[in-house]
Amino acid sequence: MAPRFREGDAVVALSGKWISWAHTFAAYSAFLGAMVVGLSLHYQKIVQNEYYGYPQEWFPSVSSTIGDRYPERAVFQFFIAMTSGPRFVLVFLWYVLTARPNSTLPKIVAGVGIFRTLSCGGWTYVTSTDDHGWHDIFMISYLVATLPWTLGCLSLSPHNAKAVRYRKILAGSFFGTLVPLIYFFIQHKVHKVPGAYTTYAFFEWALILFDVGFDAVTALDFDAFELVIRDVKGSSRGNRKQVADVVLEKEKDKPIGNVFASDFSWTGFLDATADVYNGYVFWSMLTSLGLTVWYFPLWHMGISGYEVMVMCTVSPFLLLKASLRSFVIKNVQYVHVLSLSGLLAYLFRTPEYRLFSVAFGVSMSCLAWSATWYAERTQQSRLESRILAWSIGLVLSSVSKFALYTNNPVWPIMHAENGGWNNLGLILAIAAILRSTRAVTDNRGGIDLANRPQTSPLLASLGLAGLFFGMHSLLSDSSTMVLWVWEGFPVRGPIAANGILTIAAMGLGILMGIFFQSTTVSWLNLLLAAMGAFILTSFHNWFGYMGALLLATNLMAVATLLVTSAVRHGPVTFGLGFLIYNVLVLAHVWVVAYAFVPGGPLLREHTDWVMTATIMSLAAGVYAASNDGSIKKQRIQSGKNVPRKYTPYYTYVLLSVELIALAISYLRFPTNDYVPYHKDEKVITAGIWTIHFSLDNDMWSSERRMRDLIKELEIDVIGLLESDLQRIIMGNRDTTQYLAEDLGMYVDYGPGPNKHTWGSALLSKFPIVNSTHHMLPSPVGELAPAIHATLDAYGELVDVVVFHSGQEEDPEDRRLQSEYLADLMRAVPRPLILLSYLVITPNEGNYKTYVGPRSGMKDIDSSDWDRWCEYILYKGIRRSGYARVSRSTITDTELQVGKFVVGQPEGSDEQLNEDQVPEGLRFPSIFRGQGRRDHRYHVFDEPRYFV
Repeated sequence: MAPRFREGDAVVALSGKWISWAHTFAAYSAFLGAMVVGLSLHYQKIVQNEYYGYPQEWFPSVSSTIGDRYPERAVFQFFIAMTSGPRFVLVFLWYVLTARPNSTLPKIVAGVGIFRTLSCGGWTYVTSTDDHGWHDIFMISYLVATLPWTLGCLSLSPHNAKAVRYRKILAGSFFGTLVPLIYFFIQHKVHKVPGAYTTYAFFEWALILFDVGFDAVTALDFDAFELVIRDVKGSSRGNRKQVADVVLEKEKDKPIGNVFASDFSWTGFLDATADVYNGYVFWSMLTSLGLTVWYFPLWHMGISGYEVMVMCTVSPFLLLKASLRSFVIKNVQYVHVLSLSGLLAYLFRTPEYRLFSVAFGVSMSCLAWSATWYAERTQQSRLESRILAWSIGLVLSSVSKFALYTNNPVWPIMHAENGGWNNLGLILAIAAILRSTRAVTDNRGGIDLANRPQTSPLLASLGLAGLFFGMHSLLSDSSTMVLWVWEGFPVRGPIAANGILTIAAMGLGILMGIFFQSTTVSWLNLLLAAMGAFILTSFHNWFGYMGALLLATNLMAVATLLVTSAVRHGPVTFGLGFLIYNVLVLAHVWVVAYAFVPGGPLLREHTDWVMTATIMSLAAGVYAASNDGSIKKQRIQSGKNVPRKYTPYYTYVLLSVELIALAISYLRFPTNDYVPYHKDEKVITAGIWTIHFSLDNDMWSSERRMRDLIKELEIDVIGLLESDLQRIIMGNRDTTQYLAEDLGMYVDYGPGPNKHTWGSALLSKFPIVNSTHHMLPSPVGELAPAIHATLDAYGELVDVVVFHSGQEEDPEDRRLQSEYLADLMRAVPRPLILLSYLVITPNEGNYKTYVGPRSGMKDIDSSDWDRWCEYILYKGIRRSGYARVSRSTITDTELQVGKFVVGQPEGSDEQLNEDQVPEGLRFPSIFRGQGRRDHRYHVFDEPRYFV
């Protein structure tokens, strides 16, 4: 095996292909060796999972085989250690084979290969038993790195038809296997289907075979190498064409060719990253404006006057005056810096000052972005780059909320104690502004009248307003449209962790705007968006969500040309666009807040009207863009694919953000293995709490404080009221996601934001077998939502109803609701617990409908006369305890808690002293006396216990 061409003697000569075979042998031996040992020694143990064992499950997963027991784990780790040497050499040889002068991609692929190898060592030697968190981090890193490694190897493959064919087959098989893998994992974890985990295991093992097999194909390329090491065929000198070269030659007159043909520059990438972060700051501040305004009517229970601050977005009207326009464009960097008052707002403890700071920041940000776009109007490439940065900034904002359970870490309602990253966000924002605004095209003169559009600026403004509103109301949080289509248990549609699909659809839309710009502003495109809006509004579960993804894709696709059209129509379009956007925002609020606002009944429950107005606004914008001669010329040039200098870097940033979102989705997928606090005593500790939209008395996000109290009270089942936060004025948030995932509970989010209620939600340590959402009669006042759920509590079925009745001002509504709910509860043959907000006086009026023969329900404590809102009722189950816990400053309502024992009869109203109650049936003692963090047992100062 000595080389044919060399300038000296070879001490050792080895064909490079043996590196590939050594790697393949060691890797397969690690996995298959562990499987053989495991099946021989611990078969029934390694096929057992949290739900089923043999014979329902009869084949082990990879993780249970390699990481749980000795000696399987030792066999696996031994051979993986043997794999590491050939693995590092394989990555090095691949770099030698593909590297060539002035080429950056081979270096990136080599870096990914090294990172992937190290992360493999991480999840191999840090098992989930050792440290579950770090094991998952290493595993996710490895899986995420697989995508760029695979695509990079395909792109850099030498023009070896056989090797390329095998790589395509194995890569396609690998990624194709992910679909059934995820499907059967959901069937196992969510639906608990017997045998699903065995099927999942086969696909998991297939991934291993395809993954190792993909790298084994290098044997067909490395036969060009002999290790002394000497290149005997000149393969590493860049003389051979790579697949990327062939593709780019074929695609040179198409968008993808122009985008990726240019050399990579870290400077360009950093510039794009800074621009995108600047866009992220804009969206972070804009989405916080409604949230800080909402605090005031929330506490005033009506119009407060502070609502006028929503009009701060119309600051671009200042650009109509030539001297001001010139001044702003010349000093746009300073205007951006002034806008950072929106990020500094968290430093103010007084809510009013915080609102003023946010409003000023949003005003400056809207002005700065409008001025930037207008200033770049003669530089099409730079203008498109700024719009792309702004659009990707929305994706990044959505991803940051995805990571923090729907809270943005730089919002003014966040600080270090409740999970905020305000200081880091501010530092990055300053750096991004300084880099992003170094150069803005100096077009400070009058409005360019040459080739002005023939259509009215009003049409372009409508398009801009529809775009702003659609992006803000539907896409600023990845779970908003998930909750639009949520219908309860059993799960028939997406869950919060599936928000990655919304983020992916947004990214796809942006890529369509880049690569297929000539087709993205068309009536067909608008028709698809309208179809998606109709499906989202009219249907539920997965089909409704398909409409959401269709709408998200097309909405993001049209952003570039709609903003470009607005620029062409002059600066008036931005001020007018934001003004119309504000009207849509108010209409979006009026549909649910109709009972508290002037003219509210006109829009009562008409989300369909608001959606129609959004699509019609987009249609006006499409019409304006399609009739703009300059835009038409641009689209023709786009068809000829004029290269855009900056586009590749924004594409790289977008793909990086999407990969981060993918990793977050993996981490957030629910485990569904939750355990109640006192399973030996078969106790259900149930609570009801009105959480005031998760804003505490001082305008801070209150999820973590709620989490602490719920955990310390050891609550197994809790109903949350005023919990629907998926609207612009509430920040498009969802408190239940954080509580459910942190506390380890199943969650029914309740009726979605398109059901026009203030929200009701159910969290449970027990599996939710079935749940149904009810909208109770409300002919005059606000809608009254209810969740009727059946839980599997210690092997018995127990029903729970969470309910929020109408307002005190609407007695007829409340009477009808009491009759509806009483009949519903009477019809339930199983034990039942009602967690409710009833607005009644004990032993008077509607109380006798809720409690008594008509409903069959009993009051948890009929002697407690000091109640008005929250009530806990029950039937067919033993009530053992009752407590009322003060709210501190979290909300305006106390937390009521009851303890129930499954499988025992109702008992009597005779009370017991705590020392007569078994330890497992007692309430925590930490809330006696002064309590903890201003939470304590109040009203009767201690829990009550019953025989």
